[in-house]
Amino acid sequence: MCGICGEINFGGTADPNAVRAMMEVLRPRGPDAGGLHGQGGVLFGHCRLKIIDLSEAGQQPMVDAELGLSVVFNGCIYNYKDLREELVAKGYRFFSTSDTEVVLKAFHAWGRDCVKRFLGMFVFAVHERDTGRVTLARDRLGIKPLYYAETGKRFRFASSLPALLAAGDVDTTIDKVALHHYMSWHAGVPAPLTILKGVRKVHPATTLTFEPDGSRREETYWSLVVGPREEDRHRTEADWRAAVLDSLTTAVARRQIADVPTGVLLSGGLDSSVIVALLAKSGQSGLKTFSVGFDAVNGVEGDEFKYSDIIAERFETDHAKLIVDGSRTLEALPAAIHAMAEPQMSHDAVAFLLLSQEVAKHVKVIQSGQGADEAFGGYHWYPKLMGSTDPTTDYANAYFDRDHAEMREALTPDFVDEDYSRDFIARFFADSQSASAIDKTLDLDQRIMLVDDPVKRVDNMTMAWGLEARVPFLDHELVELAARIPAELKVRDGGKYILKEAARAVVPAEVIDRPKGYFPVPALKHIRGPFMEFVRDVLDRPAARERGIFNRTYVDRLLADPDGTLTPKGNSKLWQVALLEAWLQSHGI
Repeated sequence: MCGICGEINFGGTADPNAVRAMMEVLRPRGPDAGGLHGQGGVLFGHCRLKIIDLSEAGQQPMVDAELGLSVVFNGCIYNYKDLREELVAKGYRFFSTSDTEVVLKAFHAWGRDCVKRFLGMFVFAVHERDTGRVTLARDRLGIKPLYYAETGKRFRFASSLPALLAAGDVDTTIDKVALHHYMSWHAGVPAPLTILKGVRKVHPATTLTFEPDGSRREETYWSLVVGPREEDRHRTEADWRAAVLDSLTTAVARRQIADVPTGVLLSGGLDSSVIVALLAKSGQSGLKTFSVGFDAVNGVEGDEFKYSDIIAERFETDHAKLIVDGSRTLEALPAAIHAMAEPQMSHDAVAFLLLSQEVAKHVKVIQSGQGADEAFGGYHWYPKLMGSTDPTTDYANAYFDRDHAEMREALTPDFVDEDYSRDFIARFFADSQSASAIDKTLDLDQRIMLVDDPVKRVDNMTMAWGLEARVPFLDHELVELAARIPAELKVRDGGKYILKEAARAVVPAEVIDRPKGYFPVPALKHIRGPFMEFVRDVLDRPAARERGIFNRTYVDRLLADPDGTLTPKGNSKLWQVALLEAWLQSHGI
C-alpha cells in the first residue's frame, strides 16, 4: 500500500516543494489520502492506499509526540496484531488499529532490529525527534521498492525513480554498468544501481541509518543460504511435501489480512491455482479471481483461459476474464512504460497494467504467484546447472540476452567497456555460501533476478492503479524452507517437482501436469504492424539518435528481422532496445 518519499538535508532545511513534487508522482500508489510532516532538515511525504484501519487514525506521516517519532511506511506487516499484543504488554498505548502504528511502536521498543520481527513486505523511514536520526529499511526479499538520490548534503528517497526525477537536480547520465546489466539480464539491474547514475536503490534486507551530521550506517539484517542442511538429512520426499503445503497454507492465510475486499490474479498456472485452492480449502467462498488474455500472433496463443476456467469452476470463484485486443494493447503501452520505476522489457508489464486497471474496480488487494519459480526451481535453465563444473559460463549461456561480443555490436563505444554482467555473476558465485552450481544459481535468482524483474514489475503495474499485490511465495519463512530442499527435488521433471507434488492434495491434475506457460503478450514478442510502427518511431526520434546509446547498424538489423533476433528466453531483442529508449523519452530524459 502507499507511496513514501522524503528529504534529509544535513546542512539546512528540507525543501517542501521537492517533496510535494515527489508526492504528486506517487499519487496513483496511494490515491486515498496524503500528508507531509517534517522538522528542520527532515521532511516526509506520504500517499495513502487505505487497506488496514480505514479511519483517519491510520493517516501518514504518522507522528507519536509522546515517543518523539514520526514514520512513513509502505507495505503490510502480516503479524501486526500479534506484535501489537506484545507491545501492549510492554505498556505501549495505541491510538489506531493500523499496522503503521505497530511499526512505529516496534521501532521504539526494539530499534532497527524491529525488522527481524516483521512478517511482511515493507519499506519505511523513521525520524527520531530528539536525536535527529533517520532510519530507512527495506523488506527481506525486496518486494517493496526504495530509491534514493544524493546531491551534496541532501538525501532524497522515494518509492519510485520517477518521483525523484520530479524533485529535480538528478544526474540523468546513463550508467554504463547498469546498461550492461540491462542488456544482459532481461533488463534486471542489481541494487544499488539503476540505469541512471544519479539514482540508486536500497538493497533488500537492509537498514540505512543517518545521523544529523550526515554519517551513515548500512546493515544487512537477513540472508539466505540455499542448499541442504545436515539436520534435514533424514527427511523424506513425503516430509518435504507436507512441509511445503503447510508453510504455503500459512503464507496464503497471512496475506488475507485486510479491512477491504481481496482477490487473486489467476493466470491458469500452478502457482496462482494453488493459492486459490488453499483459500477455498480454508473455507473462503465467493473469492474474486481475475484473468487476462490477448490476441494470438504468429501462432503464439495469447491466453490460458482453459486452465484458469478449470480452477474457477472447481472452486466456484467469482471469476472475471479480461480479453484485450491488439488495439487496446498498443494504446496502453505508453502508460505501462510510464508506470515503470525502471525500464522493464518483459512484455507482460502491459498485461499486468491492463489487468490491474480492471481488478482495481473490484478489490484493493490481490494475491499473485510471483516467486514460485525462483524458490522451487521452475525455470528452463536450472537443469543445465545441475552438476555444472562452470556455472558462470553455463548460467550466462542459458540466461543472458546477449553475450559481450554482441554487446559491442549493440552499443556505441562510449557505452560499452568491460564484461560487467559476467564479472558480476562470477563474483556472486565465488562469494555465495551455497555449495553446488544449481544452489548458487537459485541463490542468485532469488536475491537478484527475482527482485529486479518479476517482483518489481508486478509492484509497478498494480500500484499504478492503487492495487496492492501480495506474493505468498515470497513469505520469507516459506523461502527459507524451500532453500533447504535438495535441488533435485525442485528441478526434477521440468521444474517445481516438490511444489507440484505438494499441490496434488488440492489442485486438479490437469492444471499441475500441463506444459509450463508464461504470461503471454504475443504482439510484443513478434513485433509487426502498428507495434512495429511504435518501435520504429521511438528509435527514429531525434532524442534517441542524439543520445547515441545503440549502434544504428545493430538497430537496423533488429528492425529488419525482429522474429530472428529473440533472446534465449524467447523475448524480443528489438523490444528491449526500444523499451529503454521509450522509457527515457517518457520521463523527459
